[in-house]
Amino acid sequence: MTTAEQPVLSRNYYAFLFSLLGLVAGIGLFVPLLDNDAAHHANIALRMYLTGDYVNLMDGGTDYLDKPHLHFWLSALSYHVFGISSFAYKLPSFLFSILGVYSVYRTGTLLYSADTGKLAALIMASSVSFLLANSDVRMDAIITATIAFSFWQLTALIKTNRFKHIPLAALGLALGFSTKGMIAVVIPGFAGLLLLLQLKGARGLLQYHWLILAVFFAVFISPVLYCYYQQFNLHQEKIIRGKDHIDGVRFILLQQNLERFSGGMGNTLQHDYLFFFHSFLWSFAPWCLLAFAAIYQRFRDFKNRLTEWASVIVFLLVAAIVTFSGFKLPHYLNIGFPFAALFTAAYLMANAGHETWTKRVYLLQRIITLLLLSGMVVVNFWSFQVNSYLIMGGLILLLSSYLHFYKSSLLSRLAKSVGLSVAAIVISFFLINSNFYPQLLKYQGGNQLAAAIKGKTDPAHIYFWKNSNSASFDFYTGTLRKEYKPQELKPGEKNWLVCYPKDLAEIQQAGLRLKDTVRMKDYEISRLSFRFLDPAERDAICSEIVIAEIAE
Repeated sequence: MTTAEQPVLSRNYYAFLFSLLGLVAGIGLFVPLLDNDAAHHANIALRMYLTGDYVNLMDGGTDYLDKPHLHFWLSALSYHVFGISSFAYKLPSFLFSILGVYSVYRTGTLLYSADTGKLAALIMASSVSFLLANSDVRMDAIITATIAFSFWQLTALIKTNRFKHIPLAALGLALGFSTKGMIAVVIPGFAGLLLLLQLKGARGLLQYHWLILAVFFAVFISPVLYCYYQQFNLHQEKIIRGKDHIDGVRFILLQQNLERFSGGMGNTLQHDYLFFFHSFLWSFAPWCLLAFAAIYQRFRDFKNRLTEWASVIVFLLVAAIVTFSGFKLPHYLNIGFPFAALFTAAYLMANAGHETWTKRVYLLQRIITLLLLSGMVVVNFWSFQVNSYLIMGGLILLLSSYLHFYKSSLLSRLAKSVGLSVAAIVISFFLINSNFYPQLLKYQGGNQLAAAIKGKTDPAHIYFWKNSNSASFDFYTGTLRKEYKPQELKPGEKNWLVCYPKDLAEIQQAGLRLKDTVRMKDYEISRLSFRFLDPAERDAICSEIVIAEIAE
């Protein structure tokens, strides 16, 4: 039987697998930003960097209410250190992800054992959506990390009563709040409450340190509250989504997450009540089915109350919130990953000595990883064919690690199951970050156009036609979007106009003459279709983005 003295994997294997995950995630830091939330958020931080205004959140010249400041502050600070680049934007999220993985390890150690903690950290670090959050960077990497860190500190506080964990827990909760609002406080806070009740009962609620924690939390979130007060409470004339008299402090404390849950931010997939289930299947791959099995066993053995229940109950709470939310997106599931990793690792460790069970797990993980790798073959050798000897060489080396875990006679079946699962994810994200994304982003016109005109135009004199925009173009030219207004142009200056084919007729009617036109293929690559993935069909469904000099 696997015990604390006989871990699933040796220390060297853990170091090897974490190093590979760090390598492929590191490659993703240099992948250009996608023209959706990533480039959009990067431009909010870009405005801070260019103007020095770190109080007001502005999105293309309008006030931005939806999310608080931390992600933008960190990105803007990174621009000051590293310049305006994909790497600078993504680095803070990557560093927070490392903190999140370490936090899961420490939490697993406190609740179970050091070996369970290591396995839980490896599981979270190698899940599909966790790695995606470090390639296509929104706020998910930071909020997931702060939730993991907060729960670690709350767990340590509950088990040890050491004072140092009070300000650290408050800081974790405040960082989460400052990233995406109260959801990052409710989730780890509720987990801590459940753990407290299980270990100490209701008397644990009467301890004085919860009041001290609340005071620290209030102090730590005060910069964000001050900024919302300055931007909205002091300017009741501002109109946001058709409403004036916005109470910014009340919004970020109470209304923000409730609006998303009720559908006030839109009704994306509102009635898809299986959304959590089918999204979790791919987002927590290759561990998803083991996570469901772990939940099943935990409830089957309900009488065994010695095992912590906080992780399972909070994970189910996240599932319920996402299921019944009026506005849902796949990356919303990431906040449940630290908890899923904990109870999945505990399940694997608890059953490691059962020979029949380990045979089934090994078969299951072989099937899942082979399906995953088959998908990578289709995408990277048919849709976007690998055309680099360096990538092929790296792929061959990484495949050898998968084959090692697949064939090794020196490792237990459970060790092989874990090893080949992580190796398959490493191979997949090596191909995604080194081949798929770079080739895919050739069809995102904004960043391609910015690269084509670099050094040939003055970004200060580039304008967009009305109702046209490209966040990636703005970011990679290092400028804020300027809409074309003829009265602002000075005679004798060279000016350029960015537009789309749909705008050309209207531009002609306005009497504008364009010359020296540069065109780039353009497709909304965040919404892939089978026709786009088919190389024979791809060009036919692409549009264009155009830049041209405005003739005198």
